[in-house]
Amino acid sequence: MPVIIETQGNALTYETIEPEAGLKAALATSRADLVDTIRDSGLMGRGGAGFPTGMKWGFCAAEKADQKYVICNADEGEPGTFKDRVILTRFADLVLEGMTIGGYAVGASLGIIYLRAEYTYLRPHLNDVIQKRRAAGLLGHDVCGVEGFDFDVIVAMGAGAYVCGEETALIESLEGFRGEPRNRPPFPVVAGLLNNPTVVNNVETLASVAAIMAKGTEWFKSFGTDKSSGYKLFSVSGDCDKPGVYEFPWGITVAELLKEVGGEGAKAVQIGGASGVCVPARDFERRLAFEDIPTGGSVMVIGPDRDILDVAENFLEFFVEESCGQCTPCRLGNPQMLEAVKLLKAGACPPEFLENVKELAGTMQVASKCGLGQTSPSAFLSILEGFGDEIHNRAAGA
Repeated sequence: MPVIIETQGNALTYETIEPEAGLKAALATSRADLVDTIRDSGLMGRGGAGFPTGMKWGFCAAEKADQKYVICNADEGEPGTFKDRVILTRFADLVLEGMTIGGYAVGASLGIIYLRAEYTYLRPHLNDVIQKRRAAGLLGHDVCGVEGFDFDVIVAMGAGAYVCGEETALIESLEGFRGEPRNRPPFPVVAGLLNNPTVVNNVETLASVAAIMAKGTEWFKSFGTDKSSGYKLFSVSGDCDKPGVYEFPWGITVAELLKEVGGEGAKAVQIGGASGVCVPARDFERRLAFEDIPTGGSVMVIGPDRDILDVAENFLEFFVEESCGQCTPCRLGNPQMLEAVKLLKAGACPPEFLENVKELAGTMQVASKCGLGQTSPSAFLSILEGFGDEIHNRAAGA
């Protein structure tokens, strides 16, 4: 059964984890075996990209350097996503435990929580938790009495920019520069913060690390699908009776999720935030999983009375505003998509212009420098595909 975090009387999986059990288990094994354990669990990044966590840690651990970093990406800027805020509010210790496990695994001595600018109010809470962990010997010098393992955590505030959720733009921001994505390679695990090997993981990913180490890989793999291990937190909003943060195993269908949240009758569901895909009602038997519909957690329910072009316009206005403008496909492509939607709404979009913009959107997906430009066409293209009959007669000359 799902769990709405805001509802009393339900036990979220994170609430069942014994404090520091994961950290103690991690420190009792070798670094190499620890990386292998996370790799074997099948844990993939919970921020949206879905990169295998154990593989990322393994790359960083293999680098030879005097200084390494673990960064918790708490720049939760994807529209419709709010589960990381809840985790940091209620389970900050678990996130810090996961960061410490990561520090031990890759040989890092400093962790940084990159906190979304709009979450400034959480900073005193996080600093208080950090200070208590230092006092308990869970951070600082010789963590948990393990000689030579020094690891501490600080909080750094985000720049208030959507693009800083991308890991290299985040690192640029931490270094005091404008938040713009870097060319890759080299990747952060090789040359990240201050040109040192750096692991960047999402809030939920790090909390899941602590849970895996506390309860074991077989427990974690008992949830989900063969290709998508574990459970997932979903931020559910929009036209439904019970919006909130839910926990489901990977593999749940869109229809099953809608039934649980009181969203039956929806015409569509936007999955993955503004950069995700719009799933029409005819495809509600598809599954939320990396092998079908991957997502960082945002689920926006779109009711039957909504104009689907209003949805597309809202998302594209966001991307026009948030694009850093560094690369040409993203800088020019987002305004063109927005113009096409506005023309469609006015019934004045020439078919040849729409086809040109669709081709441009495809170019953006392969030629943009970072994930913003690569994914901003997703909703636009999926809406055109899923609701072609509804909007076709609004194109001029159709």
